[in-house]
Amino acid sequence: MDIEILLLKFYDYSSFVKGYSKATIGRYKSVINFYTRVARISKIEQVTEQNVKEFLLYGRTVRHWKANSFISFNISLRVFFAWCVKEGYLKKNPTDDIEIPKVEKRLPPKLTKQDTLRLLEIVYNYPYDYKFLRYRNHAMFSMFVFAGIRKKELLNLRCTDVDIENLSIFINQGKGSKDRVVPMSYTLAQTLKRYKEDRKRLNKTCPEFFCSLNRNQGYTESGLKRLTIQMIKASGLKFTIHKLRHTFATLMLEGGCDIYSLSKMMGHSDIKTTTIYLAASAEHLRYQMTKHPLNDLV
Repeated sequence: MDIEILLLKFYDYSSFVKGYSKATIGRYKSVINFYTRVARISKIEQVTEQNVKEFLLYGRTVRHWKANSFISFNISLRVFFAWCVKEGYLKKNPTDDIEIPKVEKRLPPKLTKQDTLRLLEIVYNYPYDYKFLRYRNHAMFSMFVFAGIRKKELLNLRCTDVDIENLSIFINQGKGSKDRVVPMSYTLAQTLKRYKEDRKRLNKTCPEFFCSLNRNQGYTESGLKRLTIQMIKASGLKFTIHKLRHTFATLMLEGGCDIYSLSKMMGHSDIKTTTIYLAASAEHLRYQMTKHPLNDLV
């Protein structure tokens, strides 16, 4: 059977039955299309364990995939092939016996407290042409640093999701299709209030909380990417939006936040995901060492 026809059915199943996000389905499309091109197959009957192994080996040796990339590609193929087996298009999942490489355990990258303060200062004091840009950009970066929300979560925020009066941010259907509420600090509240007042001054009425300067519409992912590059050049700091999320988590632990509360704020499904930040925070571990009962003997 033509694999393109099967893929359309699989994408519909993933979207309407399993409820996977557009990003997840987009990843499936990218991986499966890449596999069919490299393996030069057009029919589901041409799928074999051998050409799947050769494809993944090609990724490791020629494309220089890291272990995480290998695993991501393997999982995407595995999900598609599992569906094919379930629907009777394949007798066996060709990824079942493929060995998975060991993942390197690395500490999450983060900025120091000093670098974080410096970044926020540069974002605010950058020579913008309009006051609105100063307040909006500082508010967005403050959201990443003081609330730890993801890039897409920030861009999807609606005006009704940001409750400055009650110090809360509602994340509607974040990663994993989960809602959550993130508490807002007084510092962040003041920054958002200033931006919101200037937003009102320019008569911005779009439902998105963060909006464009020239248009009455939400701020875009491409706009945020350009702004990030601009701030990297201005500050001399190497960072990504996700690195700012790691920075938030580490600073929270260093400030005394418990791991369970942090896990809820970050929107992690498994608290084990949050525990990696315990190792990343030297200050937190150093403080815990002060609790040793024999310290007073010296």
